[in-house]
Amino acid sequence: MLISLNIENVVLIEKLTIAFDGGLCALTGETGAGKSILLDSLGLALGARAESRLVRKGAEQAQVTALFEITPDHSAFGVLEEGNVSIETGEPLILRRILTADGRSRAYINDQPVSAGLLRQIGDSLVEIHGQFDTQGLLNPATHRALLDEYAGIGGELSSSWGAWKTARAELERLQSRANNAQEEESYLRQSIEDLDALAPQEGEEETLASLRERLMNKERVLEGLNAAYHALNGEEDPVRAAWGALDRIADKLGTDGDEAINALDRASTEIQEALAQIQALSADLEQEEHSLESVDERLYQLRAQARKHQCAPDDLPQKREELAARLDAIEHADQHLEDQMRKVEQARAAYIAQAREISTKRGQIAQKLDQLVQAELVPLKLDKARFVTQIASLAEEEWGAHGMDQVRFLVATNPGAEPGPINKIASGGEMSRFMLALKVVMAEVGSAGTLVFDEVDAGIGGSTADAVGERLARLGQERQVLVVTHAPQVAARANHHYIVRKDGVDDVQTNIIALHQNEERREEIARMLAGASITAEARAAADKLLEAG
Repeated sequence: MLISLNIENVVLIEKLTIAFDGGLCALTGETGAGKSILLDSLGLALGARAESRLVRKGAEQAQVTALFEITPDHSAFGVLEEGNVSIETGEPLILRRILTADGRSRAYINDQPVSAGLLRQIGDSLVEIHGQFDTQGLLNPATHRALLDEYAGIGGELSSSWGAWKTARAELERLQSRANNAQEEESYLRQSIEDLDALAPQEGEEETLASLRERLMNKERVLEGLNAAYHALNGEEDPVRAAWGALDRIADKLGTDGDEAINALDRASTEIQEALAQIQALSADLEQEEHSLESVDERLYQLRAQARKHQCAPDDLPQKREELAARLDAIEHADQHLEDQMRKVEQARAAYIAQAREISTKRGQIAQKLDQLVQAELVPLKLDKARFVTQIASLAEEEWGAHGMDQVRFLVATNPGAEPGPINKIASGGEMSRFMLALKVVMAEVGSAGTLVFDEVDAGIGGSTADAVGERLARLGQERQVLVVTHAPQVAARANHHYIVRKDGVDDVQTNIIALHQNEERREEIARMLAGASITAEARAAADKLLEAG
């Protein structure tokens, strides 16, 4: 619901803040007082096209801020999340638009910069504006199916079956494309598999070969070092054994005091012998190495060449071989795979059609109900000779989608016996507004917009018809916040809240919007609407009767 609208430097408004309430809010005033400025300002905040003409003469920029309260489950939160705009649950929604004199604009939601497109998306979810010449919901046939589905409670029932059919068709097209190129690809796959089988790559082989190559490259230096170590430990003069022999010869004179030293030298001699054995073994291994540096280099080259060819790591070659084999198998059994996939496509298509036909049946049933209810609303709106028809036609298969197989159009006929046609070609501006009013009254509980705006929905009517319009707007106001710009006293009298739009000043003319809180104030304004500039006692009495009836 729109809570307040703050307007700065828009046409004839220098600075103005208007607080709004729920229910039916009527905005009245003399022609030319500036009611359109209010709608232009609201549209600017909701993301409408920005025009420099809206900036007040002499001002550098105009600014409009609209404050809304919405429920935590409102669809606007999903749009904001997709747009990376963070809003706390329960926090009011503040839409702000700044327009400079040169026509540039900036948009903000809760002081976070956003694109005009995102602002418009949010605005569309918050407010519906219906005027004589911009009743887009009825004028644009592309919206009719969604309006009917929303009223019927039809959501995304077809999304799953449509998605399954679409996926199955895409896979079939992929298999058919592969089958068309099968001969050339089959030759390539066979040769690739043969090459990989001949190479027989092993997981982790590259690392093993690289380590072996490093060792082979240093073979001569390693052998030289091993030989030097062997000769150093196995020379003619062994200091350890010489020391052990010297101590052993005087062992009887040392007594037990020399045992530890003798034992240590004995252990050292044993360790040296073991080291000599290890050095001999290492030398023997290197001298008897079955791999040569050339053979290892060749193997590494072949592994890496195959890895480059298949755009993978050498360790992934075994897995790549299995993938190629699976592709070859698919080609060899392409006919069977195609046949199986065609069967899956037909099954998915049949499931989609069955579900889409159920949706079509439901649409037809709800359309009949909608037509009857709208027709009943048209009679008191002085459209008793008009007809409202929801036309449901079958689409060509290439036009089917997640929404189903139907085209939905709202058609009208304003003269008896005439064939129904598009509303914008049949109805006048005032008739379009009343058709929309009738439709919105019937569909009052659907739609995310908590605020509905009707601009002169009563144009060209009066008396009982204007009273019928007022009664329906009031009824709609029980479900939503309704703002109506009106010249009809019968409509204004039924409002829960009344605002008067007027011009003040001589040299510096400004538009003001004032809330009328007292019955006396409302009576005077409704009497003016009835009598014109000279308000008579009879007009005041008539205004009192309208207020009592409202």
